Amino acid sequence: MEMTIGANIKRLRTAKNITQEQLSVAMNVTCAAVSKWERSETYPDITLLQPLAYFFGVTLDELMGYNQEKIQAEIDEIIVLYRQHWNDKKGREIIVKAYKDYPNDYWIMHYYMWNVGGDLADNDPAVLIAHKGEFLAICERILEGCTEESLRLGAWNMRAKILHAEGKTEEALEIYKTKFTDWYTTSGQKTEQLFAKDTSEYYFHVQKNMYELVDFAADKLGRTVFFNPFLSMDEKVEHALQYGKLMLDTFEKTEEAFFLMLASSFLGRMENDLCYRGGTDEQVIAVMDKHLYVTKKNEDMRTKNEALNRAFDRYGEAISGNFFKFNLDYRANAKGGRRAELLKNPDYCAVLDKYK
Repeated sequence: MEMTIGANIKRLRTAKNITQEQLSVAMNVTCAAVSKWERSETYPDITLLQPLAYFFGVTLDELMGYNQEKIQAEIDEIIVLYRQHWNDKKGREIIVKAYKDYPNDYWIMHYYMWNVGGDLADNDPAVLIAHKGEFLAICERILEGCTEESLRLGAWNMRAKILHAEGKTEEALEIYKTKFTDWYTTSGQKTEQLFAKDTSEYYFHVQKNMYELVDFAADKLGRTVFFNPFLSMDEKVEHALQYGKLMLDTFEKTEEAFFLMLASSFLGRMENDLCYRGGTDEQVIAVMDKHLYVTKKNEDMRTKNEALNRAFDRYGEAISGNFFKFNLDYRANAKGGRRAELLKNPDYCAVLDKYK
């Protein structure tokens, strides 16, 4: 947030045809001081702000260039840009600067804390401990002043993460037990129970909840396969391709999108872990090919199934617009990390080109 008080003083002074010397006499400061204000080299003493506003006949907000709507628009633009780069170096630069410029915005605080803290999973305990004071202060500010439930839960989550990093795991688990809802009291479950079971509204929400839950469960299935300590990497890939085929075959027989969602989420999780946790290029490419295939079919089904389409709402507008295109663009436009290295492999690019 740029401080524009100097430019405003010059603009207001010029509009009233007042010289720097006349203003300096009125404020009992030197002419050089006024000149430095207008060049933004220094700022007026805080005790002069009200007299300056009175002298020019403006509010303090106008004198200081404070425009809430403009500032909120700037914050919104920054958040959109950050979400596009949250997982790369540019994202860190964006959110660190935003936190410096807008330290009182709760969303900026939230994104800054979780970016520096290493996102929601696999957090480095040393990083959490190193930033403990800063993060707990942010959590306290959010919990004291913010009414946005998702941000408040984020603050409780960070508190639990820090406790766990300190070896106080039981205290961390108590936070999750007391501050977070269980599966059966979620918004989806309660929305479903709002309607009588013989109504079209009930059927719609049952379907929507089913697709959301299978997406979530399939991700967990992928994790249980990939992190199974008794499977070799080759066996994990074999399981991924075998399970994916079974899910797709079942869809072909039933035409139930449930099995497409299952395959897309499961293969996506497996591909991601293979990519970043030791899979070879060939293994990543094989699973990615199947993942893009079922995700494309899933996207086609969304045009025919409103409940399936609505199940993507939680991903946000950027992703829910076209989930297949998001997946393809994410792989094809990587700027760094393993994905960028894979773009040097012609077989990897050939698979992407097949689906473009």
